[in-house]
Amino acid sequence: MPRLTALRALLSGLLLTAAALVLPAATAQAATTHQVVMSGYAFSPRSLTITAGDTVTWVNEDQAPHNVKTTSGPASVQSAMLSKGATFSHTFTTPGTYGYECTVHPGMTAMLVVQAAATPTVHPTQHQPAASAPAAAQPATPSPRTTAAAGHADHTHEAAAPATTHAPSPSSASPAQQPATATQDTASSTRPLDPLLLLAGVVAGVAVLCLLLVGSRSANSSAMATAGDGNADKT
Repeated sequence: MPRLTALRALLSGLLLTAAALVLPAATAQAATTHQVVMSGYAFSPRSLTITAGDTVTWVNEDQAPHNVKTTSGPASVQSAMLSKGATFSHTFTTPGTYGYECTVHPGMTAMLVVQAAATPTVHPTQHQPAASAPAAAQPATPSPRTTAAAGHADHTHEAAAPATTHAPSPSSASPAQQPATATQDTASSTRPLDPLLLLAGVVAGVAVLCLLLVGSRSANSSAMATAGDGNADKT
C-alpha cells in the first residue's frame, strides 16, 4: 500500500499545480490602501490622489474625537465618531473630486481626487492584404527549338538578329509563390497557443492517467484477494 499512498500524493501535487497554472498568477493592478492621519486637528495629507478601486483608511491620533464627512463630490461618505486610535476605511469606486471635513472641528478640511482606473487597450489584429493578382501575362518567349528553326530559315536570306529575351516583371508573382504568401498571412493572423493553458492540459492529462492507474491497481488487488479467499475455502 505504500505505492498507492505515493501515487495519491503525486496525484494531489499534480492537481494543485494545474490549479495554480489555470488561476491568474496575480492581479494585474491590485487595489491599494492609502492612509490619512488625523493629528493636530488636521488631516495629513490634506490632498490625496488615488485610483478608482483604492481604499482610504483614516486613523485618529488626537485625544479629541474626529469623524469624516464629505462636503462635495459624486458620492457621499460619512464615518462614525472616531476616538483616539480608531480607524475608518472606505473604498472609492466613483471617479471625481471629493471634499471632506470633520463635523466636530469645521476647520479640519481636506480633498481627495479619485482618478478612473486605466483600461487595457486591445489592438486589433492587422491582417496583411492578400497577394496581388498576377500582372498581365507577358508575351510568350519563343522556345529554343522554335528560335533555332527561325534562325536556320533566316540564314538563307540574311544574318539572324539576336533573340530578345523578356525578363519577367518583378510585380508578377508565380503561382507557387502565391499559396506561400497566403499561408504566411494565415499564420500571422493566428494567435499563438497560451503556454500556461497547454501546460495545464498536460498536467490534467497526467492526473487522469494516475487516477486510472490507481483504480486499476486497486481492482487487481481486490481480484487477487478474492481469488485467495476462494482457494482457501476450497482447501
